[in-house]
Amino acid sequence: MRNKYILLFVVSSALIVIDQYTKFMVTLHIPLNYSIKIVEGFFNLTHIRNSGVAFGIFSEEQSDLKPYLLILVSIIAIMAIMVIFHQTEKEKRLAHGGLILIFSGAIGNLIDRILHKEVIDFLDFFIENQHWPAFNIADSCITIGVMLMAADMFVGHTPSHPPDKAV
Repeated sequence: MRNKYILLFVVSSALIVIDQYTKFMVTLHIPLNYSIKIVEGFFNLTHIRNSGVAFGIFSEEQSDLKPYLLILVSIIAIMAIMVIFHQTEKEKRLAHGGLILIFSGAIGNLIDRILHKEVIDFLDFFIENQHWPAFNIADSCITIGVMLMAADMFVGHTPSHPPDKAV
């Protein structure tokens, strides 16, 4: 696409709709704190709520202001993503893709925080009793987006050489 903002709008809209649809279906069909086995000993669909941030960090903190603080932090992060997206050269496709994914995930989880004051998670991977923290489509977008941003730092750059020293 010619205009990076059209790509941002189209891709993020699709990802946000998918994220919100999957969360809606989970809340509709899986009771809170209940699991459905999908792959025995490896993967469940588990309806849980995360009042904290990534991987349940700060979920134990109890405060009436916490949801509002996390909404504010999310809005500031989304604005920062947009500034970085605007300033990124159009040739940096990995960076643009990463920023679009991060933006989409941040919006998806922000919607949850506004509607529910917490985020709906449901993808539950584990081996025996070792569980990866449950997550959702928005979290996946953010994680993949960060990986693309990291990859962009190493792709297409020529290593810098120190200037020749005169002997």
